[in-house]
This record gives sequence, structure tokens and C-alpha cells, in this order.
Amino acid sequence: MGREFEVRREVDLPGTPEQVWEAISTEAGLASWLFPEGVGEGVQAWEPPHHLAVRVEGEGWFNALEYTVEGRAGGATLRYVHSGIFDDAGWEDQYDAVSQHTDFYLHTLGQYLAHFAPRTASYVGDVPGGISGPEASMAPDGFDRLKAALGIDSAAEGDRVAVDIGGPVEGVVDYARGSFVGIRTGDGLYRFFGRNAFGGPVALALHDFGGGDAAQRKQALQTWLNGIYD
Repeated sequence: MGREFEVRREVDLPGTPEQVWEAISTEAGLASWLFPEGVGEGVQAWEPPHHLAVRVEGEGWFNALEYTVEGRAGGATLRYVHSGIFDDAGWEDQYDAVSQHTDFYLHTLGQYLAHFAPRTASYVGDVPGGISGPEASMAPDGFDRLKAALGIDSAAEGDRVAVDIGGPVEGVVDYARGSFVGIRTGDGLYRFFGRNAFGGPVALALHDFGGGDAAQRKQALQTWLNGIYD
């Protein structure tokens, strides 16, 4: 059996409603902060640049996303709703995971619009989960080990860091909350997911605005991530 859930957020974003619309409704835009999937089937509302709604469903389940964009002085306001059905077993954990991922993704959207738009990124990772660590990363200390490997155990948002992520990287910690960390560089957004908190492996993804070889970079990041848990 399943039970419905709903996650609602309202965030102020830099950029015009048109820029926000490009980011939420095109594959290239989505690759720059989420992952590269088109809007696809199930479109219920398509009113550029203000309203997008998508819903897919089957027997006993549905998954729906709704974006409402309004202009404001200096930017735009996004109202976001994600609803659907989770299994009764572990419903609270699933809701917590979706809620925390939502906050991280919407923050990343703001970082993209503020620092990189209208450029778009190559998404380095598997869709939709990013690059997953080995089974050992699912241990309770899995995400702590990743942060220790980065040398950012006690880093706070706004701190400048020089780290090794399969190669030297310099940037700023733009997100450090709960089981998620983000590092913004001059040409990329590195996203780190402590999914061991939700029963999965630690993962990472890169939104690469530098135009490098995505397949080569993915292999380097996978090797680096695996090495943390050897």
C-alpha cells in the first residue's frame, strides 16, 4: 500500500522569469542544476514562462511536479510542488530524503542562475543519481569519510577551499547542510550526496561549464570516489 506525499517550496531566484523557465523546461537547462532529462510525457500545463506542470501515473502510484514562476524586483519567485505516493513502509524516511534533496537542488538552481546562466553545463554522472560510491559508502560514517577525504570536515558555507577531487579543485563551499555539500568553482558545480543517511550509497555529480570531456571526467571522479572506501 502507498500513502501520498507533498513537498512545497517557495524560493526567490536571480534572473528573469524567462531565464528560470529555460532552466526548468529544457534538457540543457536541467542538466545545469538537476540532471539532463527533458520534460517528457505527462505535461499538464505549459504556459511559458510562468507555469509548468507534469504528472505521470500508473496503477496505485503517481508522480507530479509543478513550477509556478513570477517576476519580482531583481529576479523571480519560484513556487515548486512535488507530490506522489510512497510505500507505507519507510514513508517518513522517503519523505525526508525527497525534502532534503529538494532543498539542495533548488539551491543549486539559484547558484546556476547567479553564476553561470545563460551558459549550460555538461552533466557528469548517471541520470538521475549521479556517480555512486561502492557498497562500503553506505556505512553510517560514509559521508563523513567523503568530507574527510575532501578536507572539509568543518567547512562552512562561504569558505574557500582547495581540494583534490580526482585532480586539484579550488572553489567555495556554497552548501553545507545535513547530508549534502556543494562546492562551486569558476567552471563547475560539484554536488555531494550523503545518501547513506537514507539507506543508499554516497554519491556525487558535477555540472561542468568548462567544456571538458564528460566521459573522461566521470571515470576520474568514479575512481576517486571508490578510492575513499578502499
